[in-house]
Amino acid sequence: MKTNKWNETNVGDLSGKVVIVTGSSSGIGFDNARVLVGKNAEVIIAVRNAEKGNNAIEKIKSTVPNANLKLMLLDLSDLGSVKSFAENFKNQYTKLDILINNAGVMIPPYSKTKDGFELQFGTNHLGHFALTALLFDLIKSTPGSRIINVASNAHKMGKLNFEDLQWENRKYEAWKSYGDSKISNLYFTYELARRLAKSNIEVIAAASHPGWTATELQRHSGFVEFLNKLFAQNIEMGALPTLYAATEKDVKNGDYFGPDGWQEWKGYPKKVESNALSKDESIAKQLWGTSEELTGLKFTI
Repeated sequence: MKTNKWNETNVGDLSGKVVIVTGSSSGIGFDNARVLVGKNAEVIIAVRNAEKGNNAIEKIKSTVPNANLKLMLLDLSDLGSVKSFAENFKNQYTKLDILINNAGVMIPPYSKTKDGFELQFGTNHLGHFALTALLFDLIKSTPGSRIINVASNAHKMGKLNFEDLQWENRKYEAWKSYGDSKISNLYFTYELARRLAKSNIEVIAAASHPGWTATELQRHSGFVEFLNKLFAQNIEMGALPTLYAATEKDVKNGDYFGPDGWQEWKGYPKKVESNALSKDESIAKQLWGTSEELTGLKFTI
């Protein structure tokens, strides 16, 4: 597979495709939306802040004047909002070609979602699990559709404690909790890919990570912001693995993409491997069942 120097110019024409990008008012989500709409896709900017979403649309339209963009409100830390978003979307669209589960929170102070979940696990994993479940019938009925989950190298810090997923009985460690949410993105991707294959459903579930990319996500860590100046790549480069996963023809179920440079920190997109723990099928199955219980949604493939 030749991905060397693959960049946004390699994305083919997406006329007629409908794409949702969560968390697309800034960072790599914004850049995903910018590139995809520039290739003639209709892109839904799915964000919780309308003002930021509208600013993002204006900014994209300044470089892509005929951009087919739509703002739809979605707060992944609130299951009620996720359900409303899915209903609104289904009322307006009869297909969904690409779902990019990109939005996330990173190392905030300890807090909980509206439904009582620890904020990072609740937003980064459960919110996207629920969104995918609620939109799945539409995705399944769209030929050649894809679900792309944006993970992170931080998955290597993750180790789920099913006795205390919401960090109520342990001292809260924001980085470890972030790692938990990111390894959960991979468990979800791999288990989804297995279930799709088993049911012979022609949907691709894949994952990506942006390497070390300077984004607004790091606002809770002054140290990381400082190191960005030394090590980080720009947002356009960080967005490439997700764009590759979402659009390239050679992407297969369960694939994972990241930068090709040292430690996968920066570079052009290539297929990468996540750690051994993320591939544990029994944990993935347990997380799927737990996610169904916590969200109150049966996600049947």
